[in-house]
Amino acid sequence: MDINVSQENGKVSVTVIKVAGQLDGQSYKELIASAQQAVGSGSKNLLLDLSELTFVSSAGLVSLHVVALIMRGEALPDLEHGWAALKSVSSSRESGIQKHVKLLNPRPQIVSTLEMVGFSAFFEIFTDKQKALESFS
Repeated sequence: MDINVSQENGKVSVTVIKVAGQLDGQSYKELIASAQQAVGSGSKNLLLDLSELTFVSSAGLVSLHVVALIMRGEALPDLEHGWAALKSVSSSRESGIQKHVKLLNPRPQIVSTLEMVGFSAFFEIFTDKQKALESFS
């Protein structure tokens, strides 16, 4: 997996994390670390560009969930106990749509996976980068 981080501006500053390749058990911690670095640098909004993401596993889904928790300033699940981390996803879905993390251009098979686990109700998904950037306030 490759990750590229950049800063963009809409109404406010947005950190764009572009994820390419497979988001799985081998790579999910890289995405979490990138989000933690962004927050540590003062970022308040993340746009995850998934246009080049080819596969997402259950570990990858956990990383998306953890990124949302990071951006909300919540406690993180213990990633070494995968099942508990995955189970904690359902409680976050109940908190509604994410205001500070949005997704850009996931491929159809990724959208299908996100819909299957209920993440399409958890994350706003955009196909237009400028509209995504402007959606942050």
